[in-house]
Amino acid sequence: MQRAQSVQQAAARILIVDDEPRILNFVARELTSQGYEVRTAAESSAGLAMATAEAYDLVILDLLMPGLDGRDVLQRILKRNPNQAVIVLSALGDPGSKVMALELGAEDYLAKPFSIDELLARVRARLRRSGERNGTVLHAGRLLLDVVRREADVGSGRVPLAEREFLLLQELMGNVGRTVSKEWLLRSVWGYWFASASNVVDVYVARLRRKVGAETIVTVRGEGYRVDAV
Repeated sequence: MQRAQSVQQAAARILIVDDEPRILNFVARELTSQGYEVRTAAESSAGLAMATAEAYDLVILDLLMPGLDGRDVLQRILKRNPNQAVIVLSALGDPGSKVMALELGAEDYLAKPFSIDELLARVRARLRRSGERNGTVLHAGRLLLDVVRREADVGSGRVPLAEREFLLLQELMGNVGRTVSKEWLLRSVWGYWFASASNVVDVYVARLRRKVGAETIVTVRGEGYRVDAV
């Protein structure tokens, strides 16, 4: 799936805590290019101070840092703010480290080396979940999606959506202006992490079009589907 700048109602604030300058600067640059407001900390104690002094929609945290251990930082952040969304980004790729971080309260874990596309996808997923908790309404032109009520509106009244219809439309509206491949939709909405000849995506797109209008979801032949901002 191609990356392009996300359409945001208001720029989500993201804090990155990592002592590797190359990774810190690279991730910060990529997130900034997506329209996010990014802050960085190159050492653990500074990151902890920033995370507990200001509000962030998401913290991306390394575990292996000199000084205060990343695990301690994670625990202290969540003790201060139990609802803080945290993605751990670490060179520790063993299952035990992942389980430990998730049990401490991290919402996601990505091992280094990592794909920037996968990191961006996980960032969007975490922010969507935070949006659900905060009652966010997604916008794409006339199309509105209430992620709490799970209802769409194109100006003619609210339209209730079935579970998969909602998840599919949420994924498309989380990537406004970008073509989302069928393979990606199968992964993110149905959890199919393998190639599939299933036409389930096409079936659900057709259902959504009947509910919110055929023009709201654009077919990009040979690539996937897209929801535009206009």
